[in-house]
Amino acid sequence: MKLSRLLLTLMLPAVLSAAETVKLDTGTGALSGTIELPASKPPYAVVLIIAGSGPTDRDGNNPLLPGRNDSLKMIADGLAAHGIASLRYDKRGIGQSKSAGMKEEDLRFEMYVDDAVRWGEYLRKDARFRALVIAGHSEGSLIGMIAAPKASANGFISIAGAGLPGGQIILKQFRAQGIPPDQMKSLENIVKALEEGRKPESVPAGLFALFRPPVQPYLISWFKYDPASEIAKLKMPVWIFQGTTDIQVSVDDAKLLAAGDPAAKLVLIDGMNHVLKEAPADRKKNIAAYSDSSLPVVPKLLDEMVAMIKGLN
Repeated sequence: MKLSRLLLTLMLPAVLSAAETVKLDTGTGALSGTIELPASKPPYAVVLIIAGSGPTDRDGNNPLLPGRNDSLKMIADGLAAHGIASLRYDKRGIGQSKSAGMKEEDLRFEMYVDDAVRWGEYLRKDARFRALVIAGHSEGSLIGMIAAPKASANGFISIAGAGLPGGQIILKQFRAQGIPPDQMKSLENIVKALEEGRKPESVPAGLFALFRPPVQPYLISWFKYDPASEIAKLKMPVWIFQGTTDIQVSVDDAKLLAAGDPAAKLVLIDGMNHVLKEAPADRKKNIAAYSDSSLPVVPKLLDEMVAMIKGLN
């Protein structure tokens, strides 16, 4: 073999996985997902990867931000390289699952949970897969921990998952901004009403975008779930991963989840930010990683996930 051809051969990446695009009918539209298969022969353990809040797609990218980070795609690729399959999907109304979008007044948090359960059942029916692990990132953590027992998962992984109910997260964020006491009191009254399952009597103009009437039923459905209480209900191996330079979810959140399930393994990853990349605590530099697909996910996260999944019976 000529030297030039030998060098080219050595430079070519090994075929480590194969991707399949799949559809799931929910009765209110189709969800689109990607199954990542290892190059080895089945059966495989399979991980259902659930993305975070807002318009974040199956790969971990948010169209509201410039560029891509591809964090969840990198997780799927990394798992496949270690013989573990995965399925990641666009949540309803997002990306290629737009047809399953709902009017905001009709959307409920439980719909996201039900969708995750449907995907879990879909994977359970596929003879190529054996152990099912659900991994939720950010808001996907809460969705996943509620869905896991319903989907008869063999394990659950929380990645950068909040430890507080939604209403308390919002109050914490606004307190950190140092808003005036009168506005804070109004906000507290709104959150209290929604937590109690009531629509607030009034919403000031400055808070209307967040608490507008059509979205209030969704907020009521979301606020009632306490992640620390939900994770305590799990009767399966649980791993909690949290980065120390995450500027959206804190180490304290991870500790709240761990307190809810003392049997869970808490893994703090030094220097990992919210999109699972190595980044400093400096806000500007940290956010720059949200749009940099050239940065890999932190290796320790993948190493720990692979060890956890391969350790399942």
